[in-house]
Amino acid sequence: MKIQVNTDRNIQGDERLAEYVEDVVLDRLSRFRDQITRVEVHLSDENGGKSGPDDKRCVMEARVEGRQPTAVTHIAGSVNEAIDGAVEKLRRALDSALGKAHRPRP
Repeated sequence: MKIQVNTDRNIQGDERLAEYVEDVVLDRLSRFRDQITRVEVHLSDENGGKSGPDDKRCVMEARVEGRQPTAVTHIAGSVNEAIDGAVEKLRRALDSALGKAHRPRP
C-alpha cells in the first residue's frame, strides 16, 4: 500500500507529518492492506493563516483494486485530529464496502 501525503501552503508537510500519517493509516487500515493499492491524503487549512475552530481539513482517498476510489473528509481543530477522524471514517467506509462484497447472501 502506497501512501501519498499532500498539503496546502498553510500546513507544513515535513517528514514528521508524513511518518504520522503513514503510521496511522497502516495501523487503522491494516486489514485491507492486500486490497488497497494507494491512499492519498490531502491536508488543508480552511482559514489560511488565521486561527479558528475546526479549520483543518483532511481528505483521504483509498484506491482499492477493481473498485472505484473511496473518499472521505474530516474537519477538526488540529491536523492530527483531522487525520485521525478521516482514517476512522475511511476504515468504516471500507469495512462496509468490502465487508458486503465478502458476505454470503442469505
